[in-house]
Amino acid sequence: MSIFIIAEIGINHNGDIQVAKKLMDTAKDAGCDAVKFQKRTVEKVYSKEQLDKPRESPWGTTTREQKFGLEFSEAEYQEIDRYAKTIGIEWFASAWDIESQLFLRKFNLKHNKIASAMLPCESFLKVVAEEKKYTFIATGMSNREMIDRAVKIFRDADCPFELMHCVSTYPMNEAHANLRRISTLRELYHCNVGYSGHEAGLAISYAAAALGATSIERHITLDRSMYGSDQAASVEPMGLRQLVGAVRKIENALGDGDIDMQPEEQKVALKLRSHLERI
Repeated sequence: MSIFIIAEIGINHNGDIQVAKKLMDTAKDAGCDAVKFQKRTVEKVYSKEQLDKPRESPWGTTTREQKFGLEFSEAEYQEIDRYAKTIGIEWFASAWDIESQLFLRKFNLKHNKIASAMLPCESFLKVVAEEKKYTFIATGMSNREMIDRAVKIFRDADCPFELMHCVSTYPMNEAHANLRRISTLRELYHCNVGYSGHEAGLAISYAAAALGATSIERHITLDRSMYGSDQAASVEPMGLRQLVGAVRKIENALGDGDIDMQPEEQKVALKLRSHLERI
């Protein structure tokens, strides 16, 4: 099975549908399998007190203006859906509340994503699991009990899933990657395990692929200097092309683990061992 590579647009589009399209083009050109957005019902995800706080942004001087500025309308999601079909790339989104998850049902999406922040919310997990779509479950900010509960909910609902090892710091310090957790999760839950990375470079993602991650998700951006809290932990277009190319080489190089002599070695063996009968 090929590693499923997800370009996480998230909110790096800054509420601009043209930027979103450029990011979708970037992901398609790099060879990604899908792009992912984030969907929030602002007044459910954030309290009135949070929204009333001062915050300078391109949209105004309050957190409310900033949060609404980052959200796409239904018409804009319809355009994302249309454009994804036009260029031939899959899209889906991680919802941050039940209302947003129900909104996403308006589209014929193949996948769901549980953001790390939503992992403890059992009612939300059950709403997603009842759709029975293949779901990526991020495990950032989690412990064994939280993951156990989420896995049980999805297995009880007979909903296919994979876990995604994730460290929820932005950007992540490479020393905190703990990539061996990929193997631990696989052994504990007997399921596919991917990697959702927030580091600045590419080496950790390469290592995750070599450790058998079944999916790789990275935030992408047109330019890390753009406005936004996720930009610093994102991959620019050239880096994304390098990432996809390297991951494809790594998965091809992993092979099947067979220890017999490879066919390509047989002629070489005859040549290099021809002297053995004389010693």
